[in-house]
Order: sequence, then structure tokens, then C-alpha cells
Amino acid sequence: MSGVRTTGDAPWDLSFLRIGLLATGAVTAVAALVVGVALTWADALTVLIGAAVVTAFFCVSGLVVAWAGKVDDTWTMPAALGTFGLKALVLFPLLTGLPADGWPDRQVLAWTVVAGALLWSGVQLRWVWTRQLFYVPPPTPPGGRRHSPENPAPPG
Repeated sequence: MSGVRTTGDAPWDLSFLRIGLLATGAVTAVAALVVGVALTWADALTVLIGAAVVTAFFCVSGLVVAWAGKVDDTWTMPAALGTFGLKALVLFPLLTGLPADGWPDRQVLAWTVVAGALLWSGVQLRWVWTRQLFYVPPPTPPGGRRHSPENPAPPG
């Protein structure tokens, strides 16, 4: 069946990770400074830790889902749900193990994680909304080969 994309050769684009890292870096720098001045510098460090955790989680999820999609399109949902479940299983005992009145401050960490998750979700939503999406597989261009970063066009 020529001209039809087969399962698993979708062009998975992870450029949202770079945008998310830049946005998170900028927002985290401002938030840590504000929290450091308004509360304590230990709380500012908690903001940095929370932002790093959220960033790592979104990056791991993006990489796992992209890998699964390259293997087979039907693997993306199980990969996303499995990754989410595994992260929850790791994070829950870590967060519940923090002392209620110790360092890092659980409330500052919780607000940082919520804000970071909303920021990363916004980055991903904007990234999806600005991409050209095909509702049917696009036809193979004349010449028979689809060009991608992994399969570049010949020079000339």
C-alpha cells in the first residue's frame, strides 16, 4: 500500500521540551527570588527542587511516549499511563516521608509542583495547538520517500 504511513513511523517531535525548559527556567528564577525575599532562602531552594522534579517528570514522560510512538502508535497511551503511574508510585512515598514542619517546606513544594505542572501543561497545549495535524495519513511525496530528520532529503 504505497503512499500510506505505516504504524510506528510518526514524526515524533519533542521540541516542546526545549520550550518547556526555557519557560520553567525563567519562571523558576523569578519565583525563587520572590519566595526567597518574601519567605526564606530555604523555601527558595524548595522552589528550585520542586521545579526540577516537575521538569524531570515531564521530560521523562515526553521521551517515553515518543519512544513508544516510534515503536507502534498503539503503545503511546499505555506508555503515558504507565509512566504516570510509576512516577506517582515513586513520588508519593517521597513526599509523604517529608517531615510536616521540616525542610523542605511541604506547602511551598506542593505549590511549586502545582504551578510547574500547570506551566508545563500550558506549554504542551500551545505546542499541540500550533502544529499542523493530519487527520488522515499524508500521502508520500513524489519520489516515494518521506523526508525527516532521521531520513534527510538528498543534496541537490
